[in-house]
Amino acid sequence: MLPIDIHAAQNLALAEVLKSDDELQAVHKELLGADPSGERFATVLRDTIDQLLNGEVTGRYNWDTLYKTERTHAGTLVEINLQREFRFADGDTMDYRIAGIEVDCKYSQSFGGWMIPPEARGHLCLLVWADDRASRWSAGLFRVREEWLNQGSNRDAKLTVKAMHRDKILWLWRDAELPENILLHMDPSDRKAVFALRSGQQRLNELFRRVQKRRISRNVVRTVAQQKDYMKRVRGNGGARSALKHEGILIMGDYDSHRAVAEQLGLPAPREGEFVSVRIAKRGPHHQDSPHVVLDGEAWVVATPDDFPTMAPTLPSHTK
Repeated sequence: MLPIDIHAAQNLALAEVLKSDDELQAVHKELLGADPSGERFATVLRDTIDQLLNGEVTGRYNWDTLYKTERTHAGTLVEINLQREFRFADGDTMDYRIAGIEVDCKYSQSFGGWMIPPEARGHLCLLVWADDRASRWSAGLFRVREEWLNQGSNRDAKLTVKAMHRDKILWLWRDAELPENILLHMDPSDRKAVFALRSGQQRLNELFRRVQKRRISRNVVRTVAQQKDYMKRVRGNGGARSALKHEGILIMGDYDSHRAVAEQLGLPAPREGEFVSVRIAKRGPHHQDSPHVVLDGEAWVVATPDDFPTMAPTLPSHTK
């Protein structure tokens, strides 16, 4: 007997579904046309998780610290926030109307845990999964058919997709990168040092000092500062940029001029609402192979542990 090619079998199963489902293909095309890279979708998921954590008020950064009722509410918020971002029309019987077709939206923190209501039978479902600890997410389309479902045993008689029939999901984005939750993934000793400080300004200074060469989102800044004027705590004129300048640390924001500096130094460029900090040094003989940027008329590189701290130059003017 010849060995079974599992991936080929899955592709064949999906091809059979696609061949006979014009609506599924139309919705798939519409969604990919609106967001070819998945960046908008990923941003909605990142913002929704942050909205639930409400770090500015609570100081929370870990999904596991949410109350059960908050986790239950996550699906509703994902549904609402996706509709706001993509301006989906309201459905008559399902959540949305996409490309003129009724589509329900189901989110689960656990992959495969989508709870599908009985009234969704026969309809298309947008199945969404995100895991903040893994920094991954997926979204796909599924035609709800009785034979592909586990029968519900809960009070609402909600159904789940049988594991053997997940190959019938037409993925829009599969196991894609979720913008990182820095506070969740940073070194525990560094995180403890940041939150041990009493003032929001001190905590932000310590964050940018300890978390370098990585994108830090505005929500992380908000959570660490726990102050309504948190953005002021990053800028110069008394903010973290001023406080850390004498240590040679630059804090680049989401301006085009700052992104250019980050790219020339070989660092990840800040996206909208993000910052990247780094300690730099004047280029010397031992830096000849390092990427450099010219600021204040001199060449600068990412500092090595052997470089003594020196006053950082001024970043270019803020232009978008």
